[in-house]
Amino acid sequence: MTDPNAIQPSELDQLPDRDPEETAEWQASLDAVAKAAGPHRAAYLMRRTLERAEGNGIALPKLLETDYVNTIPTAAEPGVPGDEEMERRITAWNRWNAAAMVTRGSKYGVGGHIATFASAAWLYETGFNHFFKGKEADGSGDQLYIQGHASPGIYARAFLDGRLSEQHLDNFRRESGGNGLPSYPHPRRLPWLWEFPTVSMGLGPLSAIYQARFNRYLTARGIKDVSQSHVWAFLGDGEMDEPESTAALALASREGLDNLTFVINCNLQRLDGPVRANFKIVQELEAQFRGAGWNVVKSLWGSAWDELFQLDTTGALVRRLREVPDAQVQTYQTRNAAYIREDFFGKDPALVEMAKLLSDDKILECFHLSRGGHEARKVYAAYKAALDHKGAPTVILAQTVKGFTLGEGFASKNANHQMKKLTVDEFKQMRDLLELPIKDSDFVDGQVPYGHPGADSPEVRYLQERRAALGGPAPARRTHALAPLPAPAEKAFASFDKGSGTQNVATTMAFVRLIKDLVRDKETGRRWVPIVPDEARTFGMESLFPSLGIYSPKGQTYEPVDRDQLMYYKEAKNGQILNEGITEAGSMADFIAASTSYATHGEAMIPFYIFYSMFGWQRTADQMWQLGDQLGRGFLVGATAGRTTLTGEGLQHADGHSPVIAATNPAALSYDPAFAYEVATIVRDGLRRMYGEAAPGEDPNVFYYLTVYNEPLPQPAKPSGPGIDEGIVKGLYRFNTAESAGVSPTANAPRIQLLGSGTAIHWVLEAQKLLAEEWGVAADVWSATSWTELRRDALEADAALLRGEERVPYVRQALHGAEGPVLAVSDYMRQVPDQIAQWVEQDYSSLGADGFGLSDTREGARRHFGVDAQSIVVAALAQLARRGEVKATAVKEARGKYGL
Repeated sequence: MTDPNAIQPSELDQLPDRDPEETAEWQASLDAVAKAAGPHRAAYLMRRTLERAEGNGIALPKLLETDYVNTIPTAAEPGVPGDEEMERRITAWNRWNAAAMVTRGSKYGVGGHIATFASAAWLYETGFNHFFKGKEADGSGDQLYIQGHASPGIYARAFLDGRLSEQHLDNFRRESGGNGLPSYPHPRRLPWLWEFPTVSMGLGPLSAIYQARFNRYLTARGIKDVSQSHVWAFLGDGEMDEPESTAALALASREGLDNLTFVINCNLQRLDGPVRANFKIVQELEAQFRGAGWNVVKSLWGSAWDELFQLDTTGALVRRLREVPDAQVQTYQTRNAAYIREDFFGKDPALVEMAKLLSDDKILECFHLSRGGHEARKVYAAYKAALDHKGAPTVILAQTVKGFTLGEGFASKNANHQMKKLTVDEFKQMRDLLELPIKDSDFVDGQVPYGHPGADSPEVRYLQERRAALGGPAPARRTHALAPLPAPAEKAFASFDKGSGTQNVATTMAFVRLIKDLVRDKETGRRWVPIVPDEARTFGMESLFPSLGIYSPKGQTYEPVDRDQLMYYKEAKNGQILNEGITEAGSMADFIAASTSYATHGEAMIPFYIFYSMFGWQRTADQMWQLGDQLGRGFLVGATAGRTTLTGEGLQHADGHSPVIAATNPAALSYDPAFAYEVATIVRDGLRRMYGEAAPGEDPNVFYYLTVYNEPLPQPAKPSGPGIDEGIVKGLYRFNTAESAGVSPTANAPRIQLLGSGTAIHWVLEAQKLLAEEWGVAADVWSATSWTELRRDALEADAALLRGEERVPYVRQALHGAEGPVLAVSDYMRQVPDQIAQWVEQDYSSLGADGFGLSDTREGARRHFGVDAQSIVVAALAQLARRGEVKATAVKEARGKYGL
């Protein structure tokens, strides 16, 4: 019978064989090896042949997994420059102080993590001593994404080199009293040390990729040459399960980001247990990264294993290492030599014989202590290989033991992530293991002491000399004394003050027109960074393609299909637009890199990221918090905003709540402008505050969120009179009165104040007219550009009153004396306008689009949610009826008249 799994001749038709006889000889050779030496030998030869082919540049599918051994053989390891014994002592001090800091803090119940840094200490120390460039180095130095749970070890090193005191360490996780240290890397809390927030796991690796890419962007556009900067991201193997961790791997390889290295601490444990209990996380990650086009370097075994590998003449050891699941590797870490002899070596006759040549101490040294991530020589070799590799990013998979050097109570225990302290006896065992000169008498009243060899000790001098040679302390964030950016020409903004006449213009279109003018500015135009997640044509931005170009490291290697059109799709090596495809997460990572360039690179860039408002905050709100923590500046623009403006798109596209989410972020200044001139005024003020001369008491480290709409309507001229610009920026101003609008009824008519934001202002204006003409009610209309800023100002006023200061909230000042009740309307859920309710002195009510969105026309959706002009009229009459200012029957009559 024919083997059904065998390749049939017809299947080979698309792979023409020019020499079938030669092919048959190769196949026969492989069969012969498998028969004579076994399938393992045949597989070995195939792997080595594929590796040789890859090394010679022969186009073949890549081998996705290699053996469970170090990529760099011991014989090929370069020597570590410097004093290895001195570096061992420095690392010992840092291990001790990291554990002491968390243990001493545990009495306050503030938590902390010990085991992560214990496993990763050499991964950091080797980098700090030999690789990580500081801010005085070429370009901007290196960018370090520190694993959040390892922060105690970074603090310990800063303590050793004199940047932190014992008081700082004692205030770990206790910041409110001053001189405190944040739990994790938080630039907003410790802005001279931390650059990148990383502990919201998964965001670090994603941001690191886009930071490396943005470095290339800055260099290609001639803003600053940062080609010597390298991005290092330190990650946990469990962290790689977050979808953001691997979301942009293909981007990094596609664009050849050899200025990027991931260092994954493979201690095989996540928070509650093994990362891959029944599998092997290292092999899985290797296949994933190699498949994405990365260079992979594995540093798995320490030097104690060299003897075992030399004894492995049959490959049995390598095969056994490949088949043992991770959870069993963790078990070996906690078991005696007899158990390891039986369970590991006892599975293969060749290994049984090998084990007879090994002492119990040797077995325990290998299985308990010797990992590639715990030896400076192994780590140094991996780092050097990463920097030497060109054309692709590198990932280093370093195997370690979680809780290493912390004693048997910690090492590889499932619960060690939650274990916050060591006993005095455990510290004494640790002291002896690390050979630290700390006396028993130093433990006063049972409290572990901090250890320091002295400011002028050989260890501290060595540490500081190494950092000086590499360009200064690290990690470090530097706030450059940048000159304010010059304000763009006033005419770019003033043109919107005239309105659009009879032309219908959506506020999205108005924003894009404004940007077109601003990017032409001779002084600051090149600093704008337009970011779009594959929706530029939706937002009317395609006209920017040929003038600014879309950034691509390859330029344009093809002739675009629309080359004969004025607005053709143009890619360029120095392109200004970042068009990321369908990835809000990637676009936000772009924005974060650009918005913090003023600190990272000393170059202020002005990013604006325009997106479907529903999918920005809802999908990536965690990254917005990261942005706020990282002190980013720029403009987020939620386009096609509102619950009722995106006709026909339905439930998941209809945004009724992004301002609510934005309001939760203290760094986000959220605006819902109604008119083009409001957009221009807000952007102008944002440029002043973030990039120009901030007023006293203003924090420039904020970002703006503007909602803009796709509803083309005539844009009115900017009202004249004092305080309009102030009102637009602060959140509220009177757009018109019944009298100025020409809809004033009788002199004694009931009066109401109508507040509207965004596109809702148009329904409010229509309601103003209906109230006057059909119901004899005078309505004044107010534009509420920011409910959130009004609320924040009011909260600050409340706090000031509690301090004994006299201060009236702006919203109360603005509405003071306004006649009648207040009715607030927006295209969002009522929670948005209700933010200001408690500070309005008049009777207050609101209308909004609560609930899920739906597919319909704009008119149908607005009637459904009860926010159209007629619904506003009925709500206004109801308010006035409750006050006895119109007849109660008017409400019922209006409902019937309008079919509500």
